[in-house]
Amino acid sequence: MDVNRLNFHHLYYFWYVAKLGHLSRAARELHISQSALSAQIRQLEQGLGEPLFVREGRRLKLTATGHLVMDYGDGIFDLASELLGRLKGQKEGVIRLRIGSVATLSRNYQENWLRPLLSDPTLLLTLESGLLDDLLERLLHHELDIVLASEAVPTNQERPLHCRQLGSQPMSLVGMEKVWNGRHLRIPDDLHGIEMALPGRRHSARARFDALCTTHAVVPNVRAEVDDMAMLRLLARDSGWLALLPEVVVQDELQSGHLVMVGVSSELMEHFYAITLPHRYQPSVLNRLLMSADNRAI
Repeated sequence: MDVNRLNFHHLYYFWYVAKLGHLSRAARELHISQSALSAQIRQLEQGLGEPLFVREGRRLKLTATGHLVMDYGDGIFDLASELLGRLKGQKEGVIRLRIGSVATLSRNYQENWLRPLLSDPTLLLTLESGLLDDLLERLLHHELDIVLASEAVPTNQERPLHCRQLGSQPMSLVGMEKVWNGRHLRIPDDLHGIEMALPGRRHSARARFDALCTTHAVVPNVRAEVDDMAMLRLLARDSGWLALLPEVVVQDELQSGHLVMVGVSSELMEHFYAITLPHRYQPSVLNRLLMSADNRAI
């Protein structure tokens, strides 16, 4: 069966019966005769070429194919309900918020930003990470609702994006408490020969850090270049090297005392941006989240 010949009306009737497990009850709730409902499900089975139910006593039991079709029906009709709710501005039902973030962005930052939503039982979060260009392409094709990034992006008529700065933090030097406690180092003056783990060269602050070192004739002993902030956090925690990263990345380790702050640079900043499309059907929960970000420290 080609998709253009799939009768979604018949699919809905099957899905409704499958959810209830009773043909007669489904017929009453759908305001259709039991014989007519059975006939439409049989037409769907004939079109698919597979039985969807077997009868066990007075109950209907799904076949293996029936389970598969029901699973897809869940997704199809949940999305249809979500679509109608968004078009009508309704708040009831589950709302899906699809978030993309660049792979280099701090996971702690993302969780802090999302924390106001975590107690909302009506929200289904989809979280993905990747390269910025790939995420923006998916945003433009309405496959994502928002992209979180550490750099601003230009907008034009061909790419009508809204880029909003959510906040920023200075880059910090952190190290193991038992190695670096009581030390204070200037960035970059005191870093010559110091063993360091640095953000990878794709990171927005890395080029500025390298330029500062060149200007001051400072050559750190770079032991690792890491794109992933979670891995950079682990190296800071376990290697004994100094790591250059935003404080939010290691907020838990600093609070526990396992890591200590050794230096902070006001010249090196990590910025956080939210990138969205300017369309009328943006989830209201996302608008509230963006507005609340202006009023809280992240």
